[in-house]
Amino acid sequence: MKKGALVLLVLMLSSAAVSAEVCNINTTLLSQDPYPAVPGDYVKLVFQIKGIDNPDCNDIIFTLPENYPIEFDPGETGIRIFNKVDYIKDYESNILIPYEVRIDKNAVDGANPIEVMAQSRNGPSFLKSFDIEVDDVKADFEVYVKDYDYTTKELTFEILNIAEADVEALTLEIPKQDGLTIKGASRIVVGDLDSNEYTTADFEATPANGDFTVNLIYSDTINVRRTLEKTVNFDSSYFTERAADQTTTSVWTYIIWLAIIVGIIWWIIKRRNKNKKK
Repeated sequence: MKKGALVLLVLMLSSAAVSAEVCNINTTLLSQDPYPAVPGDYVKLVFQIKGIDNPDCNDIIFTLPENYPIEFDPGETGIRIFNKVDYIKDYESNILIPYEVRIDKNAVDGANPIEVMAQSRNGPSFLKSFDIEVDDVKADFEVYVKDYDYTTKELTFEILNIAEADVEALTLEIPKQDGLTIKGASRIVVGDLDSNEYTTADFEATPANGDFTVNLIYSDTINVRRTLEKTVNFDSSYFTERAADQTTTSVWTYIIWLAIIVGIIWWIIKRRNKNKKK
């Protein structure tokens, strides 16, 4: 009896070994979009399973676990089940499995390993590891009111790129809002801006004291157009009764008075010449 049971066990193990050898599922990571992925953003991953055309392969179960740096939206799962009758019907020798997942906002730059598991139902499982490339290409800025000229109503912003990433085609936009009236263009392209570099942008505007918002629109190093909203404070006391303004006013006052005096003298001389001709 024991001998018969031992023979049966050997046959079962042999059958499983043959099945494992014959149904050899191979998984590859076909694509990652964007490449590299950006912390806090979504990334599209497409996996491929090969070897399913073997008759010993039953229904396929594919699992992408929710482990760092991958995060699923609520209600989403990384398990995909493919019935054998479906993929045989389509005459496919492989299966493409797309995912759209979010990358952890604290993911580190470089290669981040993930694992997937594929198995034929009631058969062996195949665990495989892949790398997701991550790079924080998002920029960040500090924006200030550098100057305001009450005579020309020119409002000058200073923009500093405080991130490690360079940006291209940076645009400063001032949306419509209370407390700030813009005349002319509300959006100005200021160009490329490297990390730790600054630039300025000028608008014709009438600001009130207090906070207002501006939008910084830029292209990152993977050519994705991004928008970042910033709050800027305006305090008129910093831009009134300045010594430079008073000096400029005084100079213009002298020029105006001088022009008036010259005009009067010219009028008197002209009138005298007319009297002499008479």
